[in-house]
Amino acid sequence: MKKVCLLLPNGFEAVEASVFTDVIGWNKEEGDGSTDLVTVGTRKELTCTFNFTVVPEMLIEDVQVDHFDALALPGGFDQAGFYEDAYRSDVLELIREFDKQGKIIASICVGALVLGKSGVLQGRNATTYNLENGMRQKRLAEMGATVIPDQPIVIDRNIITSYNPATAFDVAFSLLESLTSLENANHVRKLMGFLPSE
Repeated sequence: MKKVCLLLPNGFEAVEASVFTDVIGWNKEEGDGSTDLVTVGTRKELTCTFNFTVVPEMLIEDVQVDHFDALALPGGFDQAGFYEDAYRSDVLELIREFDKQGKIIASICVGALVLGKSGVLQGRNATTYNLENGMRQKRLAEMGATVIPDQPIVIDRNIITSYNPATAFDVAFSLLESLTSLENANHVRKLMGFLPSE
């Protein structure tokens, strides 16, 4: 069973987290059955960007990277305290350890800024939120990433980044494809209505 660690800092955007739970969950029940997902929080109770409250299954201090095959990270809002929580040293160290072990890391929107802050995007291709005059993309470049500004999803070796919430499902399917196969990911896409059924 391939296990995904869904890392949830306080202030994360619920829709960006839910695509991972749904795609991985659909695969577990209706796809090839080879994936599972564990929600991992920085706190016992998390408040999402728009005041949705979540209780994670596990806390970050209990994570053993060896037990997981991939890390998924949604973005969030500054006003909700996302960066304050996501830039914590334990979060950044967890990201470094996943990268050091060559495990897949999938982020959506400004989740890439957290990866940039950790240092894993140094000299690597990536993207992040593309609106607001490219302010976030400039910030990511300052963190050492080579920003590909007009590409919705950028994959550099084991790391997937994307440029806004509209890319969320595509990132989750890219993660599923990396964990299983294109054929299986497309099967789940069809079951979920993203591709026409034959």
